[in-house]
Amino acid sequence: MRFTLVFLLLFLSLTSAAQKKVLDHQDVALWKSIKNDKISPNGEFVVYDLAQENSNSYVILKSKQGETLLKYHSASNGKFTYDSKFLTFTIKPLKETVDDMKRKKVKKNKFPKDTLAIYNLNTKALTKIPNVKSYSLPEKWSGYIAYFLEDLKTNENLKTTDSSKTSTKEKKVSDKNGFHLVTRNLNTKAQDTFKYVTKYTFAKKAERLAFASTGEKDHANEGVFIYNFANSKLIKPFTSVKAKYSQLQFSETGKRFAFVVDTDTTKTQVRPNALYTWEEGKDVAVQLHSNTSTPKGYLVSPHGTLQFSEDDSKLYFGLRTPPILKDTTLLKDEIVNVEVWTYNEPRLYTVQELQVKNDTIKSYQTVYDFNANKTIQIETKEFPDAKTTKKGNANIALVSTKTPYELESQWSGMRLRDFATVNIKTGQQQMAFKAVANANLSPKAKYAYGYKAIDSTWFTYNIETKTYNTITKGKLFYDELNDSPKHPSSYGLAGWTELDKSILLYDRYDIWKYNPDTGTSVNLTNGRDSKTVYRYIKLDNDVDFISTYSNWLLSTFNEDTKEAGFAEFNPKNNKLKQLVKGPYTYKISAKAERANSLLFTRESFEEFPNLRLSNLDFKKQTILSDANPQQKDFNWGTIELIEWTSLDGKQLKGLLAKPENFNPNKKYPMIVNFYERYSDRLHNHRAPSFGRSTINYSFYTSRGYVIFNPDIEYRIGYPGESAYNCVIPGVTNLIDKGFIDKDNIGVQGHSWGGYQIAYLVTKTAIFKAAESGAPVPNMISAYGGIRWWTGLSRQFQYEHTQSRIGGTPWEYPMRYIENSPIFNIDKINTPLLIMHNDADGHVPWYQGIEFFVSLRRLGKPSWFLNYNEEPHWPLKYQNRKDFNIRMAQFFDYYLKGAPKPVWMERGVPAVEKGINQGYELLERN
Repeated sequence: MRFTLVFLLLFLSLTSAAQKKVLDHQDVALWKSIKNDKISPNGEFVVYDLAQENSNSYVILKSKQGETLLKYHSASNGKFTYDSKFLTFTIKPLKETVDDMKRKKVKKNKFPKDTLAIYNLNTKALTKIPNVKSYSLPEKWSGYIAYFLEDLKTNENLKTTDSSKTSTKEKKVSDKNGFHLVTRNLNTKAQDTFKYVTKYTFAKKAERLAFASTGEKDHANEGVFIYNFANSKLIKPFTSVKAKYSQLQFSETGKRFAFVVDTDTTKTQVRPNALYTWEEGKDVAVQLHSNTSTPKGYLVSPHGTLQFSEDDSKLYFGLRTPPILKDTTLLKDEIVNVEVWTYNEPRLYTVQELQVKNDTIKSYQTVYDFNANKTIQIETKEFPDAKTTKKGNANIALVSTKTPYELESQWSGMRLRDFATVNIKTGQQQMAFKAVANANLSPKAKYAYGYKAIDSTWFTYNIETKTYNTITKGKLFYDELNDSPKHPSSYGLAGWTELDKSILLYDRYDIWKYNPDTGTSVNLTNGRDSKTVYRYIKLDNDVDFISTYSNWLLSTFNEDTKEAGFAEFNPKNNKLKQLVKGPYTYKISAKAERANSLLFTRESFEEFPNLRLSNLDFKKQTILSDANPQQKDFNWGTIELIEWTSLDGKQLKGLLAKPENFNPNKKYPMIVNFYERYSDRLHNHRAPSFGRSTINYSFYTSRGYVIFNPDIEYRIGYPGESAYNCVIPGVTNLIDKGFIDKDNIGVQGHSWGGYQIAYLVTKTAIFKAAESGAPVPNMISAYGGIRWWTGLSRQFQYEHTQSRIGGTPWEYPMRYIENSPIFNIDKINTPLLIMHNDADGHVPWYQGIEFFVSLRRLGKPSWFLNYNEEPHWPLKYQNRKDFNIRMAQFFDYYLKGAPKPVWMERGVPAVEKGINQGYELLERN
């Protein structure tokens, strides 16, 4: 009997494994993702969206023990109040309802509106408020919520701040004349309504709300208002008819308030903006500046950010230069429409064109000192970019200009700047250092600091002594694996300790504590011998320094094993303690603001990154989500790290993904997919999805494919040859292992990967089929092109960055020719699927056209996919799905002997575009 039971259990287990399903395209829709996850300030609750692509999402509320407290359909973006008593979220109209209305051509303004949901975490009561356009919660205090109503018709009974009754015929409000702003006491549910509000803001720490109202022809209700929730007092510090308010800003304490107002009603080209401030205890706002009181040649800007220093002593605002006035008397056919490009302009005309709006509204940061009653302009035309400390209390700003280097940056790829310091008290400017890409101020502004790529060195600049120190000179604080013809980048920094005493820098593995003046240093983590990378994790964004009195949380990653985890570092005794590690990728999501609870994820190829809750010691972990339980029903796959030797003798690593039921005695079709170096992503989870540019590993392993992703190491000047030297021996190494079908190997990649594939198929016939996305087959024509999203010339990419040629076509003409597949396209014997879209802003789509029409000219089997008005990759759901279906059919046909789809046999004629996709499969002869 016992033997029979054991046999039955074994039989059921084997039957269950055998019955696992193979992933197909319709199954992709089953997979869900976790988004907008947050932990309550007290650490007792977690909320997240359980999202399904192209469908409605759920808001899920969990207790810290993992109990589901609320699951609400078609909702998203939950937020906790600061006291952790309430959860708010937005209920969206059902997608099916909206889609049906679209099909019926219903006007958009008739679509159902969003609903605000307020959930009491103590009583479990749920309140729903319909037709809410947007809402806001105070950041550092609780008890109230404010929201804009789309339409007052459904809210006739709300209490208003004036004496008039709300009419059942109340007209719908709009963006132009404002919305009805409702403030609600979350505990008592009492509400107030403020009419025709255009803007509003909460103070960060004080129980105050400010708003601007148009009054809608009711002059008594026009102006700026401040409401004090603590005493229910409403004051009106500013009144104006038909004014426009561009910004409203409280100081952090709420004791000061500022706004920019435009009182002009004549719609002139030069708007008379003015800056006003209010302070606690006053009833009226005071004008600080208007267009007649600003520094000569400047006007008050409505676009410059208003920001108070944390200590309330300073107000930062913006000035602007007068606009370039148009001749409004000219008729349309009298206006000259010409672009004049000049060879020595700092910015290429295409860049200028994309930045016209930013140039038009450019503001120059200025500060008003309340204690000294003085205004200092920080940014100027000569030094138009400024940085201040995060809290804004310091009396030093760092200003910079890129103008001297802007022209050459088009081909050098280096974004260099000259930097100067500005004393905010006196306005005195002092030149500091030159030719640095980026620099910042320490938290107390005792130092400026940065990484100078030309010297591969971190530096500090003592602002008081005006001393420049190269603190890491001669040491390895630059990218040790740099294989591009550019100066190596840094590994970054953790930050500064209290009072700017030390700067914490990263090398390849460790965290180093440096004295910013002397350059003396201490290695805090000593990870180089074990090849363990340590990095500081910032848990509180309000703190601008790293404490030397409390423990630090660090991430860890081992370069050899690819294991990751978390460690604790005690800065008082320099002791390091590993808290958790394993063959996973770990990511911190958030720390509870007022508790030591930590929300994080753990993932691997086989394990979805479900949410986990723990304290900072990670001893007890609670798994809060189970987003994709259906994964167990499907054949999945495994992934492993493999090594081989390149043709030029380098030891390389790569990823090998296999089907779940892998049999080493069986022959498998294989797809090679690569970009540059991806082996560090060994433990990343890859859920089934309609990706925009690459094969989905779990989808293809489920369908019986092996996937190989090799790391590439480059030799400057020979990127194509480098790819060949790394990829091909990796492929042959796998063939020698006996489980790869050498006659059914494909290759797939996009952008830089697409280029390398285009090169490889001119040099080898080892691949039976290839998909090359957004490739560059002609480096000569591409060199002279434009990256249309930024307007930048493509020259820097070939001379100094990813394309790795190392010079111009007239310096190295043969390098450009040898690395361009177009000149050897007649050698291609591999069928090609090319995807390149006509709105590509990275790689000009004429490159894909050059590739395809040349293959077509030679009669080579090839297909071209252009998703109209899509960028570098298809982004729309239906287009991503289409791309994935066609790519799978393409590889299945060539590598698995599947029937040929109609679209590969005859294309999709223009008259059938968007109607017949041609997915149907033909019978094989």
